[in-house]
Amino acid sequence: VVTSEAQVSALLERAAKNRVVAATLCNERSSRSHSVFRLRLAGDNEKTGQSCQGTLNLIDLAGSERLSQSGSAGDRLRETKSINKSLSNLGTVIMALANKDQHIPYRNSKLTYLLQNSLGGNSKTLMFVNVSPQAVSFQETLCSLRFATKVNQCNIGTATKKVVK
Repeated sequence: VVTSEAQVSALLERAAKNRVVAATLCNERSSRSHSVFRLRLAGDNEKTGQSCQGTLNLIDLAGSERLSQSGSAGDRLRETKSINKSLSNLGTVIMALANKDQHIPYRNSKLTYLLQNSLGGNSKTLMFVNVSPQAVSFQETLCSLRFATKVNQCNIGTATKKVVK
């Protein structure tokens, strides 16, 4: 349990140190894993006696890379395959949500399982996509924008406030 901004900052710094970054032919500082930071918040309104609680998930997804362009081998190759597979599973979950499928395959990856409460149900999701202005990155930028378009077309409903009396 953290009770101050300084404690949250310390946790974020620790997480940043644990994040693996390595060079590939596509990117000299490439994240080799996704980063998920989950902050559970609770608040009390002293005037009304009501309590609210919620969870803020900050997720930094490692970008996909084309194996043929990244020059990955050994550990980098396994990381690239794993990143691409989890992003593909995320896309599958988002499409299942958009199509209102009866079965949403959250358990297909650790990432989608972790994000289950953020993607479906009582939640709000905001996504930022980083793209490169360089011509050599055109295909990756296009893939990222297509993924963002797919996410943007998904309506998961309206979040409601959780109030405990």
